[in-house]
This record gives sequence, structure tokens and C-alpha cells, in this order.
Amino acid sequence: MKQRITYLLHEAGGVDPETLDVGKDSIKLPGLKAAKEWRVTLGTRELPKEVSSVLEQSHEIHIRWSAEWNYDAVTPFSSRVPSGFHVFYTPGENASSDTLCPLLGQIFGDAVECASVKESFSTPPIVSERFAMSAKYQYYKPLARLTRFIGYLSSTMCDSSDVSCHSQVASLAQASSLDLDYDMISHALRVTAYWDWAVAADGSQGVWDETLHLQPSSDALEVGILNVEKANEEGEIALSGLLTVVGEDTKPSATMFSFPARHHAVSKQPEELSFETSFRQPTGLHPALELKFPANALTQPDESCALHAYLTLPSSVFIDRYQLSDPLFLASQNLIALRSLSGATDLEAPVWTTPQWGSAALLELTHPETPSVNNATWSVTVPLHTRYMLPSTDGTHTAHIPWPAVFWACEAEDGLKMSVNPFDRTNIGYDGLFGPKTLFHHIGASAETKTLMETLEIPVLDKTKTGFVEIGTGVTVLLGFLWVLWSMIKGNSKATSEAGKKE
Repeated sequence: MKQRITYLLHEAGGVDPETLDVGKDSIKLPGLKAAKEWRVTLGTRELPKEVSSVLEQSHEIHIRWSAEWNYDAVTPFSSRVPSGFHVFYTPGENASSDTLCPLLGQIFGDAVECASVKESFSTPPIVSERFAMSAKYQYYKPLARLTRFIGYLSSTMCDSSDVSCHSQVASLAQASSLDLDYDMISHALRVTAYWDWAVAADGSQGVWDETLHLQPSSDALEVGILNVEKANEEGEIALSGLLTVVGEDTKPSATMFSFPARHHAVSKQPEELSFETSFRQPTGLHPALELKFPANALTQPDESCALHAYLTLPSSVFIDRYQLSDPLFLASQNLIALRSLSGATDLEAPVWTTPQWGSAALLELTHPETPSVNNATWSVTVPLHTRYMLPSTDGTHTAHIPWPAVFWACEAEDGLKMSVNPFDRTNIGYDGLFGPKTLFHHIGASAETKTLMETLEIPVLDKTKTGFVEIGTGVTVLLGFLWVLWSMIKGNSKATSEAGKKE
């Protein structure tokens, strides 16, 4: 097992190396105001048997979880996915399609609601066979907390007496995002968690004053305390600070390095450009999702950049691809095109005949040609539709719609090798819909936003008020049957009477 823990300081002053207490197998932090990334790499032999057996049948599997609360994705951790639980999976040659879903339910809880890969997963489009960057199958479900995952780790990966292990695992309850990655080439599982801030006991922003220990089962523990610097080259990120290899170093070592990065924050001052998402009221059966931007800040980072939104929609809600093929209608909604749509896209299918998780859509958005001189709002509307659903006792069905990931997609300069980025992040759904040399400049939610999940109340038939409908329907059917029967008897008797007269 290898661990790498990185702190990105929120303040540019850096940290005095004398304030770090480096021991033989530990390092004590002085209280850092910073974002944190914790990465653990495990071999399959170090994992529970039920996990390793599924992984060994997989070509690749990538799990992405993002919190529902609004958080700051700082450089170089600026990539985002819609809030919830995402799985991107390519099975091995002899993989069983019935083993992954039960394991996901066991580890992450019943909210995953995955029957089998064949039934529940969708197949995202492949833009290029040669440069394919996406897995074969995709799955999504809203998942508010990692409670079941934390319990599973504590019971299977930590000894009952290992207080430090249990404490580290419990801290995942405040994590902003979680990634799990496995591929058949490395035969290793990489777990990466991210916190935008330390969380104090009262729930407010705190400091990292923890002591990190090199576990007996760990081969290495690398700790970095870094600041973001100004990069010399376009498309690169520069960092400086202190690095310590616990168990080997007796004091921190100064460092400064830069690397090409595919993901960037759109601005060093996120309050200048952000967005808000809400449903236009009343929603009804054809809800309209609105994205709002400050028009004076919505400017292209580069002439090659195009503004996009990536949505993941549950099976109860869908996009009509034919509606979004009309250029005039698209222009009226400040949309350019529906670039990709996969998953449950049947326009007429009711929800009870739609086993797939839902659908994923990539939309290209328009933006102001010239910056606004006032505080005007630029609005983009995404028209949605709801499926036929079963009746309920209160006349509504609740659907949870995560905020989309919004970003500028730009052309990278030739020669940029993104893979050398130690914090590179791929397989996040939309990156596979672009070429391998694409830069993403991510736009975050406004600072006033508390949650990145919208609740949509869809009207359905109220079972408590349908008694008269059922009785009326039954009476109508019976009367209709009697009328048809009477008409047949009457017609038959008339024909018999006329035949008798002719004789």
C-alpha cells in the first residue's frame, strides 16, 4: 500500500518548514488552511476477496462520487462531475455481468439500485475508436452520503484496535469527492479523496492540525504542502512548497515543478464567473432547467473554446433529441446543439419499462458575443420531459436532478503531454466525448449556493382520489359492452325478421 497526501494552501504565504515536526514514522502538521487530497494505492491481494474477484474480471472500472453540497474545486483539483454516484466500466473478456451490481450495493448501499450491467447500465458513444477515452458502460444514481462505504472500509480494511485507520476512514464523511480507479494493466486499485477545507467540530471551516503516521502495512507515505504559482506556459500548472517522504526524510525538502493539465479553474476568483441552476416554475410535466450566468464575466478563455453543460438525468426525466434538432428552437433557448445523448432515450416508454439508470447529455451553449456593460444575467434553458409513472398516495413523484458540470472546452497546444500530470483526472463522463488534446476550464456554482441537487416534484395520479375513476371506468366499460351486445342482438333479430318476410 502506498499513500500520497497533498495539501493545497488557501493562502499564498506558504508554511515555515520549522513548524513541521517530522518523526521517524510520522509528521505533525501545524494547522493548515488548505484543500487536501488523500490518495491510496492498493494491490488486489490487499483487498477483500469479493472486491478483488470482481476487479480481476474487469478491464477497467472508474467510480466517481461528488458531494451534493457546494464546494470549492481548487487548482489542480478543478475537475467536476454532477453530484452523485457515477460508474464507468469495461468488463474483461470472461467477466460475469451479474457480479458487479451486487458488490456495488454491498459497498455503497441499497440506494445504488443496480440490477445488472446489461439491464441498468447505458452505453456512452465513442467519438473515436483510435483515441477512445471512455469506458464501455456508464451508470449513475444520486447518493447523498458515503455512510455505507465508510462502514464497509472500517470493517474490512481496519483492525479493531487501529484508531488511526478508523479515524482516517471516518474523515471521508466530510469529503467533497471520491474516486476509485482500477485497470488490468496496473492490477492496482487507486482510491482518491478530496476535501476543499478541513471541517471543524462545529461544522465550520477548520485547519488541518493532524499527525500523519506511516502504517506498518504501508510501503510509502508522501506528504506535500504546496502553493499554486504562476505558470510560464499556457495550459500548465505550477506548484511550489515542501515534500516529505515519511520514514525516509528527517526534514521537508523544498520543491517547485510544473506540468501540463487538462483541467483548469476558469478564474482564480471564482466569484467573478459562476452559475446558478433552477427549474422554471411551475414545472408540470415538461420542466425547463435554467442555467444563469453573469453576462459581463462569460467570456471565452480562448477563441477555440466552446461553452458546454454535461447533464445526468434519472430515468423519470429525459431530453427529446428531435426537439433539440431545430436550429430556431435551439437559438431561442440560447443553445447551439445537443452534442451527445445516451442512455434511456425512448420518448414513449413509461418509467416502469425503463430499466436503465437514465440518460447523459452534452449540450453546447451560446454565450454573449460582446461582454455586457451592466449586471445583466445570461440565461440558458434546457427543455426536459417526464415519463409516465405509477400513481402515488400524494399525487407526486420526487426526482433528484444534479446540477450539470459546466465548462469551456478548448483546443490544447501541440506537444502538451497531459499524462505527466501527477493529479490528472480522466474518465469523468464528458472527457471521453472530446479529443485527447482538449483543455477544460471549469465554472463553479455561485458562492451563495448551498446544494448542487435540484428536487423536481412531478405530478402523477393520486391513488387516494381515484376511486370514482376506477368505478366510473368499470361502469363505462360495462355499459359499452351491454350496448354492443344489445346492438348485435337487435341487428340479428331484424335480419331474421326480414328473411322471414321474404319467404
